[in-house]
Amino acid sequence: MADYINSIFERYLHAKKIFKNKEVLRHSYTPKELPHRREQIEELAHILVPVLRGETPSNVFVYGKTGTGKTVTIKFVTEELKRISNKYNVPVEVIYINCEIVDTQYRVLANIVNHFKRESGVEVPLVGWPTDEVYAKLKDVIDAKERFVIIVLDEIDKLIKKSGDDILYSLTRINTDLKRAKVSIIGISNDLKFKEYLDARVLSSLSEEEVVFPPYDAMQLRDILLQRAENAFNEGVLDDAVVPLCAALAAREHGDARRALDLLRVAGEIAEREGAGKVTERHVWLAQEKIEQDTMEEVIKTLPLHSKVLLYSIVLLDENGELPANTGDVYSVYTSLCEYIDLDSLTQRRVSDLINELDMLGIINAKVVSKGRYGRTKEIRLNVTPHKVKKIFGQDDQLRPLLTVNLSRQRRLI
Repeated sequence: MADYINSIFERYLHAKKIFKNKEVLRHSYTPKELPHRREQIEELAHILVPVLRGETPSNVFVYGKTGTGKTVTIKFVTEELKRISNKYNVPVEVIYINCEIVDTQYRVLANIVNHFKRESGVEVPLVGWPTDEVYAKLKDVIDAKERFVIIVLDEIDKLIKKSGDDILYSLTRINTDLKRAKVSIIGISNDLKFKEYLDARVLSSLSEEEVVFPPYDAMQLRDILLQRAENAFNEGVLDDAVVPLCAALAAREHGDARRALDLLRVAGEIAEREGAGKVTERHVWLAQEKIEQDTMEEVIKTLPLHSKVLLYSIVLLDENGELPANTGDVYSVYTSLCEYIDLDSLTQRRVSDLINELDMLGIINAKVVSKGRYGRTKEIRLNVTPHKVKKIFGQDDQLRPLLTVNLSRQRRLI
């Protein structure tokens, strides 16, 4: 067995290497050039240039769909601002916070304070302090010397939806409490209606600039991938059709550059795993399939509990050969499963809403069909394999008991 394992390692080690630097294809990588974002770069530079004159810049809010280059452009511009600020002897600090992860007012404030912990000697625990005390510390550490502090709040809409807009109100008014330092906020949002969630008092204190990032088209995505591919792959390993195909597939996903980069990276990983000498169109199609599977698994894992039980009801009906089913059939199985795991069931109206949500996510297909004089009904089908759902639910202690349910036997017990 040891010889067999050794031979596997040797085979992979000596296979033709596809990648020169795979990190270039990661979302977190900031390239030296950003194709097709010159207009947005110039807008941001115009807004932030007052820093170099010792003046406080406006707050900035950046909007655009996922994969339109918002985050990478902000990182690119703020890194350039920090670099040139040294030339003019203007101290600039940039603090980047991903609000999908740091999603409460307390944690945002703590992260800002802890950015300066080496300088200030102050470190705020992730829980435990009164929020007012954390905010007081934040003002102290920022105002310790003259400087400009730019706070980037990525996915800011998720923070506001979960925790309210008090944090934004505090940060946009902080300059009135500072004597030496000045703070500017850059908010990044995928939600174009983000401001609808804000209180009027917050809107009045923003005095912000807005920069909108439009989706990329297929040709623009092709240029982005060609630029990254030059540094990511070894020479001669990419078939000519690979980059155009990745760009075309991602253009269908609302011009999502992240999707395009993922396709190219995963296609290269599949080719390397196969020991192939080149990345071909076939590898791209395999990458597309793998990414869709991985995305669907993640969506299913993060569903609320009742949606998971509802989904498993549809799985059982599918395995019993009873799909398409109507809402009433699904609801009957759902209430039985809730009872089985001692969970209070929702009303049929609420379950109907959850069915619509699963349909929107692409996990099921819920089609309204006409039954003539008998009215209209919803026909529900499953878009994922029962095996995939069972595999995911088998990792969940609360849902694992459902895997033992036999639908026919369960009905006899009701």
